Amino acid sequence: MNKLVLSLTLISCLAFSKNSSAQETIVDVAVNNENFTTLVTALAAADLVRALQGEGPFTVFAPTNDAFAKIDAETLASLLEKDNKKALVNILTYHVVSGKLTSKDVVAALKKGNGTVELETLNGQVITVMQKDNKIWLKDANGNVSEITATDVMGSNGVIHVIDTVVMPK
Repeated sequence: MNKLVLSLTLISCLAFSKNSSAQETIVDVAVNNENFTTLVTALAAADLVRALQGEGPFTVFAPTNDAFAKIDAETLASLLEKDNKKALVNILTYHVVSGKLTSKDVVAALKKGNGTVELETLNGQVITVMQKDNKIWLKDANGNVSEITATDVMGSNGVIHVIDTVVMPK
């Protein structure tokens, strides 16, 4: 009986310590999700992994592998080359906003802004969030749109919202 109680106590302690340990960063969440392998590769090529594992908080509009597949394969391969690091950093930081904006925050801002809100991204440019047809969209600097397909994927240093198209800065 004592062994059973001791075993249950140990199991409970281990489960509790695992749940109370530090939550994964937004980068860790992306690394552990098979839908973000291209994003993780791009973050590594741009030397942004460490920065996005920092304290934050950050809001990341994360393109899936399918979103990256919409980019011409040759262009994508070129962006991942060392010589094009500056362009890649510009694109990736256009997907990140300082601060933690949950879907609730975004919806509140959209109501206040009559269906649109402009956000300054880490690259210093503006991206527009808009509501249309009961969906939430990002509109990039070139007028292209990307649907936000999933929201509020939480990390210890921010939040990820999943998008279906890579947005492009000027």
